[in-house]
Amino acid sequence: MGFLARIGASFRRTGSFFGDVMSELKKVRWPNRKELTTYTLVVIITVVLLAVFFFVVDLGISRLIDLILGK
Repeated sequence: MGFLARIGASFRRTGSFFGDVMSELKKVRWPNRKELTTYTLVVIITVVLLAVFFFVVDLGISRLIDLILGK
């Protein structure tokens, strides 16, 4: 197989790939505005709660180390 033939085959495979991607995207059920807002709020609340949790754990470990080291 020559160089130009390999390049042509590569372009055909790439075009086929993007065609398949577009076909799959048409099958996706996209969320409506209410669902998207709900999911976004769930993610934001979860991130905030985890940040507070890890802040408290970090603070507790820092205080415990300070007590152990006598600072």
